[in-house]
Amino acid sequence: MRAIETAGLTKYYGKARGIVDLKLTVEEGEFFGFIGPNGAGKSTTIRTLLGLVKKNSGQAKIFGMDIGTDQRKILETIGYLPSEAVFYNGRKVRDMLRLSAGLRGRNCEKEAEELCERLQLDTSRRVEELSFGNRKKAAIVCALQHNPRLCILDEPTSGLDPLMQREFFEILRERNRRGTTIFLSSHVLSEVQRNCERAAVIREGRLIACDRVEALADTNARRVTLRGQCELAGLEGIRDLQETEGGVSFLYSGELKALIERLARGTVLDLAVSEPDLEEIFLHYYEEGGTVE
Repeated sequence: MRAIETAGLTKYYGKARGIVDLKLTVEEGEFFGFIGPNGAGKSTTIRTLLGLVKKNSGQAKIFGMDIGTDQRKILETIGYLPSEAVFYNGRKVRDMLRLSAGLRGRNCEKEAEELCERLQLDTSRRVEELSFGNRKKAAIVCALQHNPRLCILDEPTSGLDPLMQREFFEILRERNRRGTTIFLSSHVLSEVQRNCERAAVIREGRLIACDRVEALADTNARRVTLRGQCELAGLEGIRDLQETEGGVSFLYSGELKALIERLARGTVLDLAVSEPDLEEIFLHYYEEGGTVE
């Protein structure tokens, strides 16, 4: 079964673009990445799927249920983590966790206790006393404590230190191995590369690529770093040229023979050729465009 399926999903805020003609499928049990810069339409997509904002046109289903007519049933199956968590002041964290569980009609004390221990969250503190990172931890527990069938996570690691980020993703991988579908919206591409099987790229409200992460990263471009003096002007296939100490670094997707011939005319003191990281590869989707697979 497909956990998420949309066709022609469109949302405008007046005349302002939200998302346009979005076609997306996420299979049940996937760890799926949703990638795009701030303002690309990631949060609008999520809010539309959850029924927090009304679509203008198109269709969307979660586990076969329509987002317009089956919203209540859909929300019972989902754990949602917004990019910015807001809680009622004057309450302790433990009270907010109980409130969240109570809204779902469940006793989640055992699961909440385990999650709080792993995330090092002090439940005796009042919400207004929490740092941004600890508020994010509280929101994570609220989203996961009822063992949802689908987790929709919008920029989940902002505010978490590296150790907590590592523990958080370990928790998600454990859930995913047990069959939970993870929908991870992020602009931190390394998170997607390390954890997701497939990913979609959104730009200016439109889906421009969707494939396995390995396939999206499959490119003949290489990161070339050289120290010395060499004239590179006019050599086709160079982009993202950056000056480094004593030389330059750039992405190269042209013919290797042409690069070698050009370097041979100069003075090369040191040369390194490596695979670019996912963030470098995805730049062309934003700068040069792409097509949906």
